[in-house]
Amino acid sequence: MKRSGSAVWQGDLKTGKGHISSQSGVLDDAQYGFNTRFEDGPGTNPEELIGAAHAGCFSMALSNIMGEDGVTPDQIATKASVTLEQKDDGFAITKVHLDVTAAVPGMSEQDFQAAAEKAKSGCPVSKLLNAEITMDARLA
Repeated sequence: MKRSGSAVWQGDLKTGKGHISSQSGVLDDAQYGFNTRFEDGPGTNPEELIGAAHAGCFSMALSNIMGEDGVTPDQIATKASVTLEQKDDGFAITKVHLDVTAAVPGMSEQDFQAAAEKAKSGCPVSKLLNAEITMDARLA
């Protein structure tokens, strides 16, 4: 399976502008730029998109792990907070914090925590990132 995204950038870093699109069309020339990445300007940025991708991937992985144990969650809500920091050799994504709340009838806290840890380390986006991944996971 292959999926794609594309970006077009015009201009210098601080005053330039870009547009991001996805193969599915969910993103269609979405605006991004310096002000959306380092300030609070309108549009998106790579870190926000990575956070959304990680939250979605983790939630699906956790649902799959629960399903393998015969449990079906009513809901899994995940927020992935991505930290971008300046390092000696430039900027790097150094951390992602997953904040997870799940409604899972009949699942013990211990089993839930074990499944969440397995999903945290096993989801494909977690495997892709070269960052510290932390997590707060709780049953609703």
